[in-house]
Amino acid sequence: MEIKGTGKLLRVFVGEGDRYHGQPLFEAIVKRLREEGLAGATVIKGIEGFGAGSRVIHTARILRLSEDLPVLIEVVDQEERIARAVAFIEQMVE
Repeated sequence: MEIKGTGKLLRVFVGEGDRYHGQPLFEAIVKRLREEGLAGATVIKGIEGFGAGSRVIHTARILRLSEDLPVLIEVVDQEERIARAVAFIEQMVE
């Protein structure tokens, strides 16, 4: 879908190990975004980071392998479509 007018960017941060109904959460979110017809989404795997749920730094360094690296999902579309996406993404990450 092409964005007409001004687009909005939504960033969703999850862990690589987060799951939704048995599949990686980031994959489930992107699949749902596609099903809902959003204009575009990109998944970016981080090499290091930590989140609110853990003060441990997760890293991809060879000597400190991590199974829960940060994952960023970027979504672009019109503001009202992003708002609808936020609603179902919030349910998926609970």
